[in-house]
Amino acid sequence: MSSTTAFDRIAIRTIHAACPHDCPDTCAIRVTVEDGKAVKVQGDPDHPPTHGALCTKVSRYPERTYHPERVLHPMKRVGPKGSGQFVRVTWEEALADIASRLKAIAARDPEAVVPYSYAGTMGLLQGESMDRRFFHKLGASQLDRTICSAAGGDALAATYGGKVGMHLEHYADSKLILIWGSNSIASNLHFWTFAQKAKREGAKLICIDPRKTETADKCHQHIALLPGTDGALALGLMHELIVNDWLDQDYIDRHTEGWPKLRERALQWTPERAAEVCGISAEEVRQLARDYATTKPAAIRLNYGMQRVRGGGNAARLIAILPCLVGAWRHPAGGLLLSASGWFPRNAAHLQHPELMPAKRPRIINMSTIGDALLEDRSPAFGPKIEALVVYNSNPVAVAPESPKVVKGFLRDDLFTVVLEHFMTDTADHADYVLPATTQLEHLDVHTSYGHTYAMFNEPAIAPLGEAKPNTQVFRELAEYMGFTEPCFRESDESIARHALNGVDFETLRAVGWVKLPIADAPFAHGGFNTPSGKCMIDAPGLGVPDHVPNYESVQSSPQLARDYPLAMISPPARNFLNSTFVNVKSLRDIEGEPLVEMHADDASARGLRGGEMVRVFNQRGEYRCRLQVSPRARPGVVNGLGVWWRKLGPDGTNVNEVTHQQLTDLGRGPAFYDCLVDVRAV
Repeated sequence: MSSTTAFDRIAIRTIHAACPHDCPDTCAIRVTVEDGKAVKVQGDPDHPPTHGALCTKVSRYPERTYHPERVLHPMKRVGPKGSGQFVRVTWEEALADIASRLKAIAARDPEAVVPYSYAGTMGLLQGESMDRRFFHKLGASQLDRTICSAAGGDALAATYGGKVGMHLEHYADSKLILIWGSNSIASNLHFWTFAQKAKREGAKLICIDPRKTETADKCHQHIALLPGTDGALALGLMHELIVNDWLDQDYIDRHTEGWPKLRERALQWTPERAAEVCGISAEEVRQLARDYATTKPAAIRLNYGMQRVRGGGNAARLIAILPCLVGAWRHPAGGLLLSASGWFPRNAAHLQHPELMPAKRPRIINMSTIGDALLEDRSPAFGPKIEALVVYNSNPVAVAPESPKVVKGFLRDDLFTVVLEHFMTDTADHADYVLPATTQLEHLDVHTSYGHTYAMFNEPAIAPLGEAKPNTQVFRELAEYMGFTEPCFRESDESIARHALNGVDFETLRAVGWVKLPIADAPFAHGGFNTPSGKCMIDAPGLGVPDHVPNYESVQSSPQLARDYPLAMISPPARNFLNSTFVNVKSLRDIEGEPLVEMHADDASARGLRGGEMVRVFNQRGEYRCRLQVSPRARPGVVNGLGVWWRKLGPDGTNVNEVTHQQLTDLGRGPAFYDCLVDVRAV
């Protein structure tokens, strides 16, 4: 259905949909539509992971869809970049001019054109289909999409052979759950409901996180380690498993490769050594090891916060090995989940048509270093200077690290920038053209999940508002203006959806809204990892055995920097935002209030600071201003800069990424957002 008449044919109806956002829950949604308008979104009670509940953010999705500030028409910049001065134009005018500009740039060097997108929608159609075909055909630079999960993803691939793990529902039967680097109440609500069920049945919940989160409040124990020391803690646990003879040697012998080398390393990590590095007590290390080894089944819910540091990949590898050492994988309710996305049979070849790329593969630009990339001139090592940027499903001016450089790059007068958006974000303010994109309620899509094992379908519930178009349609039409004649550019969304997942019955998926993948309850009870040998790779080819890697910015690595800027800073998401999405939804922003930095009372007192006053958070890269909250959620020596606010909604037009850097993680070339030293002073 695509016309308004078709959508309005039935006065009241319910539509199967899926939450599109960068969240492991990927909820099944029922949308109630009355006279062509979406009036309510609810969780699907029949979908086992969602079981009828939605988070506060998504339950207000109609407020976002019908927001008075929605971009509903193509717009062209008429004022200086960043001024937000635009005039309305027609789609024909916009697409013709965009195509003309891109053709001229591509004639000189197509690699001077760069796409920039991420997880504004996680849909296979609107996130990674027609857009990829377009840029492949153009010969544009490829984008290394690393900004969230690259270190952890590469770590799982090296260890398990892919991004695979436990079934979400089985956490309800665990007797010990380590919630590691995750504020599950805010960012993984439906896992939390299963963990709560386990807790009611007598399970022990332990939260491992530098911040005393809302999740930590509800757990039996909180271990507040220093940012970037998770690998050291894992090694300390391994030491105790060895010396206390708590290993499942049979599982290790049958289903792992390389343990002797790591065993030798772990024996050097006494509880005292691990505790000193982590900033916790040796007894906490000993007791955690005892709990983990002697409570069965034991499960770990690992999340991506812990891998946003220099050694994030090594740390994720070490933690992923732990379930193998105690045989936790023998039980459906034992093991680990970081991501389940590798279970899904994505048909990337059909979605993206990589054969459209030229024989000489275009260069790769890392999205996490876009600030440096935009300021780079043509060079033999880098290639052509970036002349055009097409941004969709992302807001890099707000979310990319070291934003002073990102902003400077976007302000270049010689950079042609096109942004597909719902709202005038910080990035849209810097565009030459802003094109109106549909929201999830207005387009068709197919979804996988990284938090459960159900494929999902999203049926459009309402007609597109204004002149908004799905991403697929925008790139389909732009391809026509560019003169691309391949049949794949004329393929309909429904046809793409039918081929998006291999081995999943499309008719059932569409009729029900979701389909469970056929994966064993205890997928690695007898080994069978997705590696060439079928074993967990402890000594991974090309990587060796993992080790603790100190932060770039720490006392160990940079003692002088640590003297100048003695506070470690992490920047977890504010509870009612998701990355930079929902920041402009007034009801949610009213709950958050204003940008905050949380600080322990001891650190505040040492600086003569009082809660509630405006402070500046700063380092050698820049500074931003926000409100100080003296809070027990911050441990001594660490401040929590809650993000990610739109820059233009901050007190001085900046946000927390003013002080983050562009150095990359040990694996995956990801950003090290939480590897950051600062100081805080009164304004």
